Amino acid sequence: MRTASRLDHIEPFYVMECAKAASELARSPAWRDKPMVFLNIGEPDFTAPPLVREAAERALRGGRTQYTHAVGLEALRERLSGWYAQRFGLDIAPSRIVITAGASAALQLACLALVERGDEVLMPDPSYPCNRHFVAAADGVPVLLPCGPEQRFQPDAAGVEAAWGERTRGVLLASPSNPTGTSIDPAEMGRIVAAVRARGGFAIVDEIYLGLSYDERFGTSALAHGDDVISINSFSKYFSMTGWRLGWMVLPVSLVPAVEKLAQNLFICASTLSQHAALACFEPESIAEYERRRSEFKARRDVVVPALNALGLTVPVMPDGAFYAWADCSAHASSSWDFVFDVMRRAHVALTPGRDFGRHGTERFVRLSYANSMDQLNEAMTRLAEVLVARA
Repeated sequence: MRTASRLDHIEPFYVMECAKAASELARSPAWRDKPMVFLNIGEPDFTAPPLVREAAERALRGGRTQYTHAVGLEALRERLSGWYAQRFGLDIAPSRIVITAGASAALQLACLALVERGDEVLMPDPSYPCNRHFVAAADGVPVLLPCGPEQRFQPDAAGVEAAWGERTRGVLLASPSNPTGTSIDPAEMGRIVAAVRARGGFAIVDEIYLGLSYDERFGTSALAHGDDVISINSFSKYFSMTGWRLGWMVLPVSLVPAVEKLAQNLFICASTLSQHAALACFEPESIAEYERRRSEFKARRDVVVPALNALGLTVPVMPDGAFYAWADCSAHASSSWDFVFDVMRRAHVALTPGRDFGRHGTERFVRLSYANSMDQLNEAMTRLAEVLVARA
């Protein structure tokens, strides 16, 4: 059967290919005494906290499982508005918030609403691979801006201005970033937004890891830079609800009807059960638990990054958010793809090669997710040390 030509511009998601290989190897009887340590997938090892699970049970028992409005439960939009006020000091009207089936649906809706065939969208290299594929799926053209460690692997306004061309429509940024865990300095974010605004473009900012910021300097939302900024967020990371497939977006008021129309046709609504459960995320008890978990992620970072540096897996920029370390493995192998499969087989530690995340030197890097227990992280560092010393 003939497939659509747009698929020619969408590559496989190699992160998941590596995950499948790691899972298959983990099932091998030869490794029963040394189980695989999975540091490859960006999923918190924490699950939804008790109040969230209890809210889901109450909603299920009460039969609150029918469709909601396409933009989501009004009560949930109001809770999010309150969270922005309490956490970031921002006045975000509930009417600007659209609840979505995960951040992925939010990104798809934003791209479909704003990108015409052939429009170019600027984004950093390295960056989350699916972001460029959302642009391609809307028949747009992702344009990757090389961003090295001297820029904290993030773009700046000068780079955006230099790359802007006749077909450029906007920017798609991420702060904090997957795979690097680095954020855009708020002042620089303001300059980028201003440069885009002056050119009549859009600024979409993926902020799904914003709740997991460890440095006050970076823990502010791009929404502070104007009502025309589009923010994408999720209940998956900070709120530990990955499989619940629930996210949201904050839009300019004028864009809400267009996105609502798309959502009505493409998704109808996000999971009703997940929405009712998410209301409990904002209870004081839940927020206290999320903050405890954020501190735990920071503690893990502070163990893992020095350990990687000591092993010659250099992390050029300390991550200030998310739960990833972007480590240069070129001291041990010329290809991170080969390196990852080697340590997968020899150390039974699963990492992610840089292949997915861009074109600018990403073949030298691996992404390690420290969204795992401290015991597992220490075990992984011990195994890596044994393998890398043996290789030397």
